[in-house]
Amino acid sequence: MILSDRSIRRLLKDNALKISPLEKEQVQPASVDIRLGNTFTVVEDVSEPIVQMTKAVSYKTIQADRYILLPGQFVLATTLEYICLPNNLTAFVEGRSSIGRLGLFIQNAGWVDPGFKGEITLELFNANKCAIELQSGRRIGQLVLEQLDNEAEHPYHGKYQGQRGATGSKIYLDNEVPSK
Repeated sequence: MILSDRSIRRLLKDNALKISPLEKEQVQPASVDIRLGNTFTVVEDVSEPIVQMTKAVSYKTIQADRYILLPGQFVLATTLEYICLPNNLTAFVEGRSSIGRLGLFIQNAGWVDPGFKGEITLELFNANKCAIELQSGRRIGQLVLEQLDNEAEHPYHGKYQGQRGATGSKIYLDNEVPSK
């Protein structure tokens, strides 16, 4: 069940859900507005033409209050908010329609698992023919919270726990071995 503004405010007041910094206007009828942080990360130019998921990728990270996203460019960004989900809530990130109508695609890879703590890394892509100015502090999306039917038996303790800033992929740490 998706949480209402009343439930969200109650959880925040009881400190069961932590989102910081948070202005009261960010709590919407069925979500919490999330804002763009000031950390942007891009894959560094490398001599190898193929990114391999079994090897670490080099990233370049900058901190800035504004970032110009060129047409066809991809950048990792972060939320301004640090989120602490209890073990009985999950969340997902939705982009704002107003942002999508500018050609800015906002993707978050899957759910935010119960027990997650950290800033949320956003994948941003400019599908427009014009550059788009990204500004720290601007509303970029919504965090939709959902109650689990039971507390998670194994809450999140993965490789992105506690992340701050736009965090690059750590898929190379997975123990997956492709079958031949």
